[in-house]
Amino acid sequence: MVTADEREALLNPLEHERKHRFSISNESDSDTEQEQDDDVERVLSRKASSIFSIDTKPLAPPNRNDIEAFTSDKYHFSMIRNLHMADYITMLNGFSGFYSIVSCLRFTLTGKPHYVQRAHFFIILGMCFDFLDGRVARLRNRSSLMGQELDSLADLVSFGVAPASIAFAIGFQTTLDVVVLSFFVLCGLTRLARFNVTVGQLPKDVKGKSKYFEGLPMPTTLFLVFIMAYLVRENLIMTNLPLGIIRDGLIGEFHPFILIFFIHGCGMISKSLKIPKP
Repeated sequence: MVTADEREALLNPLEHERKHRFSISNESDSDTEQEQDDDVERVLSRKASSIFSIDTKPLAPPNRNDIEAFTSDKYHFSMIRNLHMADYITMLNGFSGFYSIVSCLRFTLTGKPHYVQRAHFFIILGMCFDFLDGRVARLRNRSSLMGQELDSLADLVSFGVAPASIAFAIGFQTTLDVVVLSFFVLCGLTRLARFNVTVGQLPKDVKGKSKYFEGLPMPTTLFLVFIMAYLVRENLIMTNLPLGIIRDGLIGEFHPFILIFFIHGCGMISKSLKIPKP
């Protein structure tokens, strides 16, 4: 049975050919317009991304080439060559935390307060690097295979071990004080490990970003850093620590002020404490 379209092609082949070319042209123009719209959208999204952007939507996971590059030993220094710019910024965060610890050691050796002040400064500097690494990754639209693990390790040094080192250096040095500081650091370690495991399971918003922090985030230890910076400025350190010392010279002596580290550590590992993300 001959269709209407086939009958028209037999009776008037020129007109049929013209209509056929016109329909193909319209489809091509439609596809071209769609591609142009997609290009504009990509350009706009690229322009909207900047170092100071508040957009924190997750990046696409590393592709197969990234995985092969990290697992291959084809080139010398292959791991270092495959690190992204954001990874190097994350390592600057870890360096800042380590230098803060070294400054604490210099303070205990010399007693010069500018060393402990320098320790506070490097923790704040580490916070700046911690802010920048994610922004740089989004600016370059590239995710790193080791980025999340590097970030967690650097945060542990800068916002866990370094603040505890400052606390010890300025006078929280009894056995119970050190036990509380150890508890604080281990809470930070556990909190970061839990984050790496459960980040993919937390509820997400429409942009794919986690809706809340489970427990206090590690950078909130800056609150303790600012308190200790105030104590150093007012010379409320060593024997002048606020609230004094309980059972001085006896078994179980400790500084009551150290309990703020214990409370903060409990807040980091809490599962019931859910802080909405900005």
